[in-house]
Amino acid sequence: MDLRTRLNQPAPLLCPGVFDALSALLAGQAGFEALYLSGASVAYTQLGAPDLGFVSMTELADVLGRIRERTDLPLIVDADNGFGSPLHVQRTVRVLERAGASAIQIEDQSLPRRCGHLRGKVLVPAGEMVGKIRAALDARSTALVIARTDAIGVEGLDAAIDRAEAYVAAGADVLFIEAPESTAQMQTIAARFAGRIPLLANMVEGGRTPIASADDLGAMGFRIVIFPGGTVRAMVRGLQDYFSVLRRDGTTARLHDRMLDFSGLQSVLGTEAVLRAGDAYAAKE
Repeated sequence: MDLRTRLNQPAPLLCPGVFDALSALLAGQAGFEALYLSGASVAYTQLGAPDLGFVSMTELADVLGRIRERTDLPLIVDADNGFGSPLHVQRTVRVLERAGASAIQIEDQSLPRRCGHLRGKVLVPAGEMVGKIRAALDARSTALVIARTDAIGVEGLDAAIDRAEAYVAAGADVLFIEAPESTAQMQTIAARFAGRIPLLANMVEGGRTPIASADDLGAMGFRIVIFPGGTVRAMVRGLQDYFSVLRRDGTTARLHDRMLDFSGLQSVLGTEAVLRAGDAYAAKE
């Protein structure tokens, strides 16, 4: 389904975070309608590094391209601060669109950039971000442009709303005000912008924003709800348990009810269908 069309439906769009082709495949099999490629999760899983701007645009596009090979679902892509000036933003948009992005998110952080729920963020001037949004809109073909402001943690809610107004006026398709610190702040944001532009809410377990359900956020007026990093946090906890048991016991016997066996994984991957497709090209004697 076209992402723009889906945002006109009454129910909010719930998007899990994904970070590679396998996580995207599993999310699609679970029945999600769209996926969120988290820049933080790419840093965590591809580099084993925190979300401090280490991932390059081409590394992000490479991950995105591999994901697109395994899913037709709409993909919302976190492009950090666009990787530079408005001209760099334009190249970022073109490259990510070619790799399969359905929507591209750009934030108003400067360098050193960091996760929206960490301290010490630095912002570019609002006018510079407006130029990036306009550049992204000029460069895009069909992808939605999501404008994110990180101003709450730096300048306060009122300044964040002022920035958001400028980004809406610049033509952004979706608005993302990062890291509101209370339900009251989220309600203020929704009261100001819901109905004017689709709003995105970011749920980070242990972050600065209170966790709410997609239904509750939809009732407030948010149209997209992302849980970007929960996938990695769940995976890390599972792998910690797995490695602990294997190291202690020298076997995975205790874990068999918590993991797939070989045939179970092949079923998830669709191995038999791939082999049948290959057989169709086999040489005939």
